[in-house]
Order: sequence, then C-alpha cells, then structure tokens
Amino acid sequence: MTTIDTMPLPTGMRALTDFDHARESTSPQARLEEVRSRAQALRERMMAEPEVLFYRSFDLIRAPYPTYYAFSGVFAHKGFKFPLVHLLNRLFVVQYRDHDGVVRTLMLSPTDHEANRETPFFKRLAQSVPRSLNSVFAPQYHTVQSALAECGIQPDQVDYISYDHLHTQDVRRWLGSHGTPGYFPKAKLLVHRQEWASTQHLLPIQADWYCPKGIDGIALERVIPFDRSLSLGPGLALVHTPGHTEGNHSMAARVPDGIRVTSENGVGVDAYEPKHSRINAVRKHALSTGVEVILNGNTLEGSNDQYISMVLEKTLAGPSANPAYPNCATSSERTPFWLFPGDVASHLFGEAHFGQVQG
Repeated sequence: MTTIDTMPLPTGMRALTDFDHARESTSPQARLEEVRSRAQALRERMMAEPEVLFYRSFDLIRAPYPTYYAFSGVFAHKGFKFPLVHLLNRLFVVQYRDHDGVVRTLMLSPTDHEANRETPFFKRLAQSVPRSLNSVFAPQYHTVQSALAECGIQPDQVDYISYDHLHTQDVRRWLGSHGTPGYFPKAKLLVHRQEWASTQHLLPIQADWYCPKGIDGIALERVIPFDRSLSLGPGLALVHTPGHTEGNHSMAARVPDGIRVTSENGVGVDAYEPKHSRINAVRKHALSTGVEVILNGNTLEGSNDQYISMVLEKTLAGPSANPAYPNCATSSERTPFWLFPGDVASHLFGEAHFGQVQG
C-alpha cells in the first residue's frame, strides 16, 4: 500500500543533493561556510542552465505584521518607531520544462485570503480593527483566480502548487477536501516531508501561525512530499532552507536577471543585506553585531539554521538589479504604506513578468 512515506517522485523531477550533509559539523561557523560554498557552486551551475519559460509575480494582499518579528533582534534594546510594518504577499506563477522536457506549471504561494483569516495570530489581530476598516489595513489587489486568468492559464493546466512553508495556509480550496473537488483538478502539493509532518503535530508556539485544519481531508495522492532539496527541471529548484520552520524550502528560478530566490525567511532586502539598509536601526544593528542577515522570527524553530539558510539564499541569488542587494524576491515583501509615513525600504522588487505562457 502506498503511503505518503513511500511515494516516489514523479518522473521529470530529481533529488537535488548539493546540500546533503552540509550542516553536520559541530561548529556553526563551519556549517555556515560549507553551505555558503555549496550555494556558490549551485549558483554557477544554475546560471549556465536555461531560463524558465514563464515567470510572473502578482501582488495579492497587504497585511500588517509586528516589527518585532520582521526584524528579529534589532529592536531588543530600543522602542519601535513603527510597531507594525506592512507585508505585501505575492503569488508566483512559473512555467518550465521538467527533466523529461515536458512543460509544467507551478504556482508558488497561492493564498486563500478568506480561509487564511482563521490563522489564530491574524484572527486576534483583526479583532482589534473594525471590520469596516479591513480593506484599509489589508487591501487586496488580486486573487489567485484573477491572477491565473490574467496569465491566460486554465485551472486544469496547473501541475503543482507549493509554499515555502505552510504558515497561515489553507490549501483545501485548491486541492479539495474530504471528497469535495478543488479549484485545481490536477494539481499536486509539493511540500517538504518535515513541513507536512510538523503541520499535523504542532506545538503551541507553532500553532498560532498555522491555519486550523488547513490540510484536513486532502487526499494523499494530491501530495508530493520530498526530502532534502528538489530539482524540478533545468533552471528551477526547491531548496530545503530549514530554520523559519523545520521543513522550509526556497524556490530558485533562473530568469533573465539572474537567479531569483523566494521564501519568507526574510521580509525584504533589508533583511538579506542589513549592513546596506536605509533603515537606521537595521543598519546600525548589523554593523555593531556583524550579522549578515536578519531573521523573520515569528516562530524561531531553529535560528542558527535560519541564519545559515538566509546566507545560502543570498549567495545562490547573487546581486539584483541594484547590486548592493541580493536577488531575493521574498514571498512577503515589506513595503512602505501610507499609514506608516517615513517607513522606508532600501530596494523593492515589485511585480515581475518574464517570458510567455506556453500552451
């Protein structure tokens, strides 16, 4: 009998072994340097691979988020100028050829805004704001359905959906639950095996950030668990980047401006290159402590691992269009918002569009 523990990878995918055993040293510094070296080698290989066929990101919805979590450790000894920052959640639609040459469609971070409001932390936060002001504090720009329609892609053309981790996510609308069909009739969820296991057995400090019953009743044949990292095809990989959660992974896509790496380990380029940040407190913290990155720390399941993972991400990404900052296009980007005047961002990615839809 096939179970989630015995499911083989679909044809066209390959295990990515570049980081196997990279974190085994008892020395945290040695683990960091080993991962950095391997990330640089993977970058050189991926830069020689073909670009994905189509890559487009969409602004979905804004959400207020505590500064305390967004820039973990920065404000430990001082008050917040802004107790909240604004995160802009994005959807990423990618088409690529798998290792068998078959055109595939992946959607990274398809967010069900309505269902996700049941996430305990955000549900409590929303209760402090009158319902009539929801659209002011959390304006919505696209839905998954409208973004897909704008791409000219039909729901039955989507092969895979994935999330760097399952915080706040309710995926039942997309995949179906307890026999009720989902919006994507053929899509399967690509998820790290540890993330899938953790989501079903959460500690209280984790459960505050996961949508209750977000994966309840999903047929196991709609789930593709993977260990380590995964190569989806030339120019596209899901890299295990543990720390923010134990099963966190990052998408690395070869595109015209290099390699774009996406996760929520950090909330924007100020987190990935804090020494160059235009935010005074962030820059001063980095210069005084020597930190290379600043964690998105709402759960801190493994802060050393998350730190190493963010260095991995920015090494793999390389420089962005603004060479002072890496090409880390985060899935939730901290962006200025009119309710928080004076809140600056050093470099913004915004929405992106490369290539043409196939088929």
